[in-house]
Amino acid sequence: MNEVPAGTDRRRFLKFATAVGGTLAAVLAGIPGLRAFLSPAFQRLSGERWVRLGDPSTFEFGVPVKVEFVDTERDAWVETRVLRNVWLYTEDGETFRIYSGRCTHLGCSYGFDSDLGLFVCPCHEGRFDVKTGAVLAGPPPRPLDQLTTKVDEDGYLYVDFRNFRLGVPDKAPV
Repeated sequence: MNEVPAGTDRRRFLKFATAVGGTLAAVLAGIPGLRAFLSPAFQRLSGERWVRLGDPSTFEFGVPVKVEFVDTERDAWVETRVLRNVWLYTEDGETFRIYSGRCTHLGCSYGFDSDLGLFVCPCHEGRFDVKTGAVLAGPPPRPLDQLTTKVDEDGYLYVDFRNFRLGVPDKAPV
């Protein structure tokens, strides 16, 4: 007859319980870490970022209106809030031209000069036509970046906000 020395069953049980407990702890600690590591790979890559600008009837006709909004930028796991702006222009309240708030030369914020009736970038004296965004003077290599718009079923105006490469003649997303 084979006799088991006293305490062997207890040792075997403790080894088994330690292995199971350690494995369970590693799995429970590893799931959030693995999720944080892999989550950027599964984020939506559509590129569309619709921003609500408001009720179209509240915008003045024939005068450019600067609309500011807070945007959330995501860089892997880091989220930051950034104040962005666009310029909205409409002559009839139904057709909208919305331009990115950054000059196409170096990305400076430009403004509307009511005396000249033009968009003017103060950094390098770039001037743009209000109705078309065309370059009228200065070093900007292309017209203002026009953004896509839509009006939803509730009647609110949205813009598909994007950033484009600066200082190049072709409009290319960043």
